[in-house]
Amino acid sequence: MRLQKRQSPRFSTRQGGRRRAWSAAAAVTAGVLALGGVALVPPAVSGSVAPADAAARPDAVQRALNGLVRDDRMPAALASVKDRSGRVRTYTAGVGDLVTGSKVPRDGQVRIGSNTKTFVAVVVLQLVGEGKIDLDAFVDTYLPGLVRGEGIDGNRITVRQLLQHTSGLPEYGIHLDDAGIRNRYFEPRQLLDLALEHKADAEPGETWGYSNTNYVLAGLIIQRVTGRPLAEEIDRRIIKRIGLRHTYFPTPGDMTIRERHPRGYHRSPEDGPLRDFTKMDPSAGWAAGQLISTNSDLNRFFTALLAGRLLPAAQLAEMRTTVPAGTSGLRYGLGLTSRPLSCGGVYWGHGGDIAGYETRGGVTDDGRAASVAVTSIPTDKKAAQHVNDAVDKALCG
Repeated sequence: MRLQKRQSPRFSTRQGGRRRAWSAAAAVTAGVLALGGVALVPPAVSGSVAPADAAARPDAVQRALNGLVRDDRMPAALASVKDRSGRVRTYTAGVGDLVTGSKVPRDGQVRIGSNTKTFVAVVVLQLVGEGKIDLDAFVDTYLPGLVRGEGIDGNRITVRQLLQHTSGLPEYGIHLDDAGIRNRYFEPRQLLDLALEHKADAEPGETWGYSNTNYVLAGLIIQRVTGRPLAEEIDRRIIKRIGLRHTYFPTPGDMTIRERHPRGYHRSPEDGPLRDFTKMDPSAGWAAGQLISTNSDLNRFFTALLAGRLLPAAQLAEMRTTVPAGTSGLRYGLGLTSRPLSCGGVYWGHGGDIAGYETRGGVTDDGRAASVAVTSIPTDKKAAQHVNDAVDKALCG
């Protein structure tokens, strides 16, 4: 996906230091209005809270979170880590509200951005296992005549290419303006139509290129095949099935975060001041990034997925078949990424950005799991790398 020249709500993965931004309406929120547009300044020194079961001296994960607050000026950082034995630790650093100075809620809810894509890919692959979708069928098989544009033809793009980001479809998010989408509700078809006003980025199957448009189409296919809303299918097939108690797909008009959460902050433009973006309409993300969850629920989801509790073996193998995605060693499968670990091997996950929040993490094949969230999207490569480094320390510690 192309780099954005301006700051915009996004649900993204970063490849080789480049932010693969997927704009979603969430970018600018009513939180700015609630604060009267007053700029907020993050604390210069960490207000960290050590994990309840940690020794007096902070461990590597706590030190990493402290650094994200102290050095990278993140308002808050949260993490949940599960080791090989199943022992779980939760961590926080910073403050949950820059105005009141309140503590960061342990394992608080956050907007998880592009991690939503993995949930959507799982539902598609479940339907593949049920014989209702064919990965190598063309999009027109399920959405006849819908996908047409300059260099774009739904009779030449497969479902697999949508999930893998090799369709060549243009990104809709870079054409959304923060100020214009602050409180706006988008229908999925509006997002697709916006993308189709622009020419294809590449021929189908030619190259990997991150585009949120792919997952809007995947969501529409799910709805066409099942006859049910995407949110209901995710809830029935994943959330309730594996007991994710703090994960949900916001309903139309729901601009809040339901449970205890740290407030999210955003810079727009990137060199501007931090502003409160907690409250927002996330509909511009839809199947590409609308979910809300917690670090521990994300760990539970990715652990269940890799353990084969959500997909038959054949479909999980398809999901884990990857292509190179940038220059950082990251590879992309069907809604699932693999990233090398400093201690050897890889971890599987996704990651996501949306105005106010960034999440990174995943699980290893031997059962380790870690998820890290910060309450502002890093605006420079160094800070962005530090979030990934925190995940690496959690999984390699």
